[in-house]
Amino acid sequence: MAVVGQNPKGGRIGRRSAPYGRRGKRPRPSAGGRPEKADKPFAAPPPNDIRLVKKGLREGFKAARRAMVPDEQQKKDRRILERVCQLPEYRQAALVLTYVSTAIEVDTRALIERALAEGKQVAVPRCTPGKIDMKFYLIRGLSELSPGAFGVLEPNPEKSRELKNFKQSLCILPGLGFDLAGYRLGYGKGYYDRFLARYSGKRVGVCYNSCVRALLPHGRYDKSADVLVTEKFVKRFQAG
Repeated sequence: MAVVGQNPKGGRIGRRSAPYGRRGKRPRPSAGGRPEKADKPFAAPPPNDIRLVKKGLREGFKAARRAMVPDEQQKKDRRILERVCQLPEYRQAALVLTYVSTAIEVDTRALIERALAEGKQVAVPRCTPGKIDMKFYLIRGLSELSPGAFGVLEPNPEKSRELKNFKQSLCILPGLGFDLAGYRLGYGKGYYDRFLARYSGKRVGVCYNSCVRALLPHGRYDKSADVLVTEKFVKRFQAG
């Protein structure tokens, strides 16, 4: 404990003169040989580490989706489908590019069947093995798909024709979350980011309203959606 009194050379000894800090413990030497402050707490992850921020957001969005009651999720899916099909961009499109939904994603299987029934062409992605790249293939029905990369249903390149001409197309964007500027947070693999960098057609993001945030982290070269559709609203952007 620090003592206030006279030292041998005269003058007063204050609290800061205690030999090893407030608790009287000798500081531990650091790896570089210099002593650290006693009882120093572990440093928290830097708040500007974008990877940790995105990881936390992804985990939160996934948890929110898994927590949805199936009946409520299906109602939301139907509302989103109707809003998408009412878009001028959808009505004018001769070709619809869309992901094939998994259990926690906004359903696109009904959209695929509806677009085909309306006489539109439909193409879905297939991840290129060994590369962060994907190609779209034209399909005539869901029966042509089988589990591929990450367990997602994909077309068989031996049975489906690769899409080369993207003219008059609309791309439905997946995303665990979207923000009110149209930017998306995906799974972090980069497949859609690479595709969108060279895609010039209309981009429509679909997302549950509970997974929309005012702002999400995004990179300088990320492409935003032209339109965001949730079960509660449709929002248009001047896409970047």
